[in-house]
Amino acid sequence: MESCVNREQRRALAKDKKVDKTKPARILWVSNAPWASTGYGTQTAQATTRLKKHGHEIAIAALYGLEANSTNWNTPYGDIKIYPRGHETYSNDIVPAHMYDWSQEDPEAQNLLLTLFDVWVFRGDKWADWNVASWTPIDHMPAPPDVMKWSKQKFVTPIAMSQYGQKIFENSDVDCLYIPHAIEPVFKPTSQIAFNDETLTARQLVGIPEDKFVVGMNAANKGVMPNRKAFGENILAFSMFAQKHRDVVLYLHTEAGGSLGGINLRDLILSCGIPQDQVVFADPYLLRSGMPQEMLASTYTGMDVLLATSYGEGFGIPTVEAQACGVPVIVSNFAASAELCGDGWLIGGQPLWNAPQKAWFHLPSVPEIVDALEQAYNRGRVKSQKAIDFAKQYDADSVYETYWKPALAKLLA
Repeated sequence: MESCVNREQRRALAKDKKVDKTKPARILWVSNAPWASTGYGTQTAQATTRLKKHGHEIAIAALYGLEANSTNWNTPYGDIKIYPRGHETYSNDIVPAHMYDWSQEDPEAQNLLLTLFDVWVFRGDKWADWNVASWTPIDHMPAPPDVMKWSKQKFVTPIAMSQYGQKIFENSDVDCLYIPHAIEPVFKPTSQIAFNDETLTARQLVGIPEDKFVVGMNAANKGVMPNRKAFGENILAFSMFAQKHRDVVLYLHTEAGGSLGGINLRDLILSCGIPQDQVVFADPYLLRSGMPQEMLASTYTGMDVLLATSYGEGFGIPTVEAQACGVPVIVSNFAASAELCGDGWLIGGQPLWNAPQKAWFHLPSVPEIVDALEQAYNRGRVKSQKAIDFAKQYDADSVYETYWKPALAKLLA
């Protein structure tokens, strides 16, 4: 085990070393692997390719999606090295060592360790050897104490991914940067798509008749107490709405059985009394193997409204993706969701105490969800130009130019 004296000597040498700022910065991005079909995975792929394109030296430490050995990820702008996860659940045992390995390829270059993850999972004093920026979600009120504990450390610069998160940091006297999540141009109204040598409509792709009104959900089925995506409240509200309308279908773009640490949604649907022919799940193989983004855009296009109320969102990428495809949204009037509703309905509720995080979530109101579904149904099956226009501000190239470039200038000053 490394002694405290050796660590302090190494930190002193790191501070005294001559840095050549004319060289590209060496950035280690810590998050899910870029091929992971998760929110963090898609943001990793999106941001790192643009960082590489604009001349930075990038490597990725995969907290999810790669084990046992390093590999390279091919991009149009050159390969990006991918380091594997560690033995500890959140790789605290290996990330600082990955940063050391990456930095030693050019010791004179500036370095930055940039995390995209929930920061309450990070611990250990070896992180303090590095210049750390943490792009982190804030989905409670107030921010959980462990989130603030990490963010207030001298070697950490927090980056809020929502205006809500930025305000929470500022109210706690924590200086932060702001960079929203973003979406690729592929998210646009996509009424037809080529699949298995056929051209399918958006409805044919998911197996729903064209004359149905489709309520869609796209949310990871993880967690039991609490189940942050509010599947209970959302599906109960749909069951009440569906009692009045036999021409409505609930499309669930998620894992059905709870095998990823969530709840058994089939049991929930049965308890709510929803007829079997009014619920459709995404193809489980495509879901697990990674659905192409063009196909996901077509899936959104086949919806008439996205149902996405939750207990709290650090950002909420599906909310923006769906609107980019012309679909109005139903979201909680809380945390990041409240600022992402360009066209749709904001759902009130009441505070819900999350004991492990020592902070409050938001419990969405089932009657308000039912009312919003009725309003969406009465609006009819039309694509929303207002939603499309709203989503344009989260275009990935625009976000990189507007937010990433000035943030990096400050982080690498």
